[in-house]
Amino acid sequence: MWVRTRAAVAGGVVLVIVAVIAVWLVVRQVGDHLRLPLAGRTCTVQADGRVALDADQMANAATIAAIGAQRGMPERAVVVALATAYQESGLRNLADGDRDSVGLFQQRPSQGWGTSTQIRDPRYAAKRFYAALKKVRGWEKMRITDAAQRVQRSAYPEAYQKWADDSEVLSRALLGDASGAVACTVGRTPVMRGAAAAAELTRNLVLDWGLSGTEPGDQTGLSVTAGDQRDGWRYAHWLVSHAQDHGVKRVRFGDLEWTARDGTWEHVTGEQAATGKVVAEVFSEG
Repeated sequence: MWVRTRAAVAGGVVLVIVAVIAVWLVVRQVGDHLRLPLAGRTCTVQADGRVALDADQMANAATIAAIGAQRGMPERAVVVALATAYQESGLRNLADGDRDSVGLFQQRPSQGWGTSTQIRDPRYAAKRFYAALKKVRGWEKMRITDAAQRVQRSAYPEAYQKWADDSEVLSRALLGDASGAVACTVGRTPVMRGAAAAAELTRNLVLDWGLSGTEPGDQTGLSVTAGDQRDGWRYAHWLVSHAQDHGVKRVRFGDLEWTARDGTWEHVTGEQAATGKVVAEVFSEG
């Protein structure tokens, strides 16, 4: 009886050790990168699927997609980039990481990606990622995780694949393949207001999309001409994605309008409907 008891105890200890090791391996593989919050997700994206993000994640995703489009990269490249940023940083512009890794893609200055300051610039980081992806022969036909791994050379090459579906939803919406697909709820205290908000909103829209000739309409917002429906929704979704950090109160394109008050897109009619232009209004001063 004593021998059997000792054997049972020993067996139980072994099972516990195995379980602890298994949990440790899982945490080692995904725990450091799984930083998506369980609460406080203020943006939803619906485009043949649904994704929920907070304001910072949404803004970063929108910039990654815009830079890909600006560089003429196909939609699949944007999916790869978003899946990579999901895994590496949780779509957050991190100040640190493993060893000297920083930023959305956890790029390392010591590996030639640029200085820490450069890499913390989301546009710079995205451009460097797309440039590296473009050099990978045959990446277009690879699985998302394989294409990402060829750029990142992670210790966990399969980790990127779990973000492929969410990244495809984001890509469809942010590249204008869906209407009214990005909806964010904005708090009562936006980061910016008035003329400063309009100017900064215009500046960043131009930088992300490579537009020219776009100017703030006045102290209350801006308007940008859309060549077609797809372009219109690209800009409209970008504006909503950056609503919290740029003080956007209202965005209108075609017969749909998003408002910070409701956080949703609603139909508008008559003179309210914008024709061929995306119109954004920022919160006023005071």
